[in-house]
Amino acid sequence: MSFTIVIPARYASTRLPAKPLADIGGVPMVIRVMQRARQSGADRVCVATDDIRVFELVREHGGEVLMTRADHVSGTDRLEEVARQLALPAEHIIVNVQGDEPLIPPAVIDQVAANLAAHADCGIATLCEPIESRADLFNPNIVKVVADQRGRALYFSRAPIPWHRDGFAEQSSELPVGQWWRHIGIYAYRAGFLHRFVGWPPARIELTESLEQLRAMANGIAIHVAPAAEPVPGGVDTAEDLARMQALFR
Repeated sequence: MSFTIVIPARYASTRLPAKPLADIGGVPMVIRVMQRARQSGADRVCVATDDIRVFELVREHGGEVLMTRADHVSGTDRLEEVARQLALPAEHIIVNVQGDEPLIPPAVIDQVAANLAAHADCGIATLCEPIESRADLFNPNIVKVVADQRGRALYFSRAPIPWHRDGFAEQSSELPVGQWWRHIGIYAYRAGFLHRFVGWPPARIELTESLEQLRAMANGIAIHVAPAAEPVPGGVDTAEDLARMQALFR
């Protein structure tokens, strides 16, 4: 199976400016992510950025990097521009590895690419893992997913889905009996799908939840979801996350 990894690395992060250049144990974060991606089975690893500082840094570390437009609304738009710049065939698989995941396991990168290759009826493949605390379930920054028995997503939400009618009525710090899944933000696409996706206007449910994958679902695209083969540590979204990651590498 042939696939390409694209790592979007936007410099002007709202919550953590200059995030790709943040020091993680003496190595810039975007380089940490690139190093993990290179341990996967991908044929090619490419960083996509909108900033010359990130561009030059990746070049200095021997990586492939493309300069992309600065006005992209999302990482998916940036991915589509990369697919065009590289002239990738319509069926070629692209895995979007977030540029703030310096501990992403290479095995889950391979897994999500293989899952898309194995399911021709799906336009996207992604992963999930169990939610084990009530606090995480009710945290709107942790996206939840519900899937059918074939592993096709039914819905993604920031709300706690499915809603346990009786269990959540109780004032308890524990989860009721059941199963909830956290969506892991790694995606595999085919290049041809990306070209279609960027031509669709944002869907109402996408804007309501602020979840871009709902645009695909609103347009009838099946999304394959599977439990991750390995635990996936959280990424770096805030200064607190960065401090925690730096402590791990110390």
